Amino acid sequence: MSTIASPRQSSFKKKLNGFRTYISKPQNAILLALGIILTITTIFPMVTIIRDTVSIHPGSIDAESKAEDAQVEVLGETYTGYNWSNLFTGTISTRDPVTRERKTQSIASTYLLTPLLNSVLISIFACVGAIFYGGIFAYLVTRTNLKFKKYLSSIFIFPYIMPQWTLAVMWQNLFNSNLVTGGNDGLFVSLFHVYMPKWWCEGIFPVSVVLALHYAPFAYILIGGIFRNMDANLEEAATILNTPRWKTFLRVTLPLVKPAILSTILLVFSSAMGSYPIPHYLKLATLSTQYVGMSSNRAGQASILAVIMMLFGFLILIVNQRTTSGRKNFTTVTGKSGQSSVVNLRAGKYILAAVFVITTLATGILPIILFAVETFLPNPGDYSFITHGIAGHMTTKWWLTAENVTENGMYGQKGILYNSEIWNAFGGTLIVAVFCALAAGTIGTLVGYCVSKNRRSKWAAYVNNMAFLPYLMPSLAVGVAFFVFGSNIGIYNTFLLLVLAGTVKYIPFASRSALNSMMQLSGEIEEAAIIQDIPWWKRMTRIIIPIQKTSIISGFLLPFMTCLRELTLFMLLCGQGKIITTMLGYFDEMGLYAFSSGINLILILVILVFNTLVNKLTGASLDAGIGGGK
Repeated sequence: MSTIASPRQSSFKKKLNGFRTYISKPQNAILLALGIILTITTIFPMVTIIRDTVSIHPGSIDAESKAEDAQVEVLGETYTGYNWSNLFTGTISTRDPVTRERKTQSIASTYLLTPLLNSVLISIFACVGAIFYGGIFAYLVTRTNLKFKKYLSSIFIFPYIMPQWTLAVMWQNLFNSNLVTGGNDGLFVSLFHVYMPKWWCEGIFPVSVVLALHYAPFAYILIGGIFRNMDANLEEAATILNTPRWKTFLRVTLPLVKPAILSTILLVFSSAMGSYPIPHYLKLATLSTQYVGMSSNRAGQASILAVIMMLFGFLILIVNQRTTSGRKNFTTVTGKSGQSSVVNLRAGKYILAAVFVITTLATGILPIILFAVETFLPNPGDYSFITHGIAGHMTTKWWLTAENVTENGMYGQKGILYNSEIWNAFGGTLIVAVFCALAAGTIGTLVGYCVSKNRRSKWAAYVNNMAFLPYLMPSLAVGVAFFVFGSNIGIYNTFLLLVLAGTVKYIPFASRSALNSMMQLSGEIEEAAIIQDIPWWKRMTRIIIPIQKTSIISGFLLPFMTCLRELTLFMLLCGQGKIITTMLGYFDEMGLYAFSSGINLILILVILVFNTLVNKLTGASLDAGIGGGK
């Protein structure tokens, strides 16, 4: 006797069969798994930090408060709203250092509003400066007959390749003075006996300038790529219609560059918002520096600052979605496709080239020279040898001291070349960088492949957003999320936590690189292999990866290079000697500035060597395709 299935059972079987058919395709199964993994690794740490804002921390101000009426117990855990109410409505009593009188200040104004305002301002100024400096340079390299393009294009990207704090330390070495900032006189004072005002040496102005110089290569790469590949039809049509060159630039060229400008604004704003080293060295209170200052005795309130930084990341993601989905396409009704015309600068091609040679020397070469010189000065930062002669004002003790020495300012440390702590930390950095590159590169490549195969799928769009979201999140916010997450599950100060955080943060590098290349790959190539019943893994290793090897290799190398110089993301996740970047603060606190300069020099040289090797072996470089090679 046969049984007739109910409509509900029949519907369930149809859905089950549809699901089986869906996951029978490797790209769908991988996409499903990646979506689950990325959701857990991206969203769960963020949820953890939100939970931390209402948790009670032993030894923190929320544990010492008498706000029992604001406490609730859920599943054996005690939560409180004290951190939120105290941060936004509380007051604090401080003593004026001059008059010694006590005054009451709003906690929100001191710990939240002022740092938030500073963070927003430096992010805005950094966007403006990076687009102005990098955009002008991109235009000159791609659309004019500027001289020395190959050299200038290579050196221009140095500030981004080098560690973020490089230019901040160089700014200190140039402009600090005993009269204005305390400490030794910098190079500028020693050479010209001119003392720069404090607003020039510390605060919003130098932080904004340094951030703009650091992120100007962003603008150069993004805007330069548009200039280089711009369809010549549009400008030629305007020329045929007798349109003045300035009007053509404003009405035709700039609208075409608008998407690249918006992308630059979003990337620079999110990166500058979470920057810690530059405001730290140049003494500006931002959300990042304020978090570090509050994390010991106001841990819950510090987590609120991290949540605010995360909200900026979500806002930037929304803006990015709106701007990219609404882009306009331009077509012409006249004109013949050809090469974009090159503007003849006449004598300006030499004058402007000389200006950029000087600026790129200052931002790309001078930091390396200064760091090297600092490691040979008896008193780092003291450039008095310029006026008194080099003899007797140089030493090799910071490099070649083979024994633990307590005198001569060594504080029991061996020289850099013999210092096992430095080289063990450098080895730890290489371990983290290699594993982050392997994990982020593999996952990012799979994300790019699967999303390109499911272009119209909402799930694919979700996975793509989850993969890209950590890049738009301020680095410190991601670091804080994994700090709280790792502390809760007992993996704080382990390589596992560092690799996990680095992988999640750097997946966007590989996913975007892979997605852009996979979108250009015709589906017929893989379909031909499917007809011949070739397994998926063999199609990937024998067909797809060899064809797109340059982009895929870049997806592995970018996380590796970035991880070598990462500080903001990792500084909360491990002790000072785990990786080399976290040792900088330790040596600065000890007064061993030659050691921190030596570490900076080692990092810069290693990164430049790897960048050169990558360029020579694969032909891939950050400025490839923009026109710097011509």
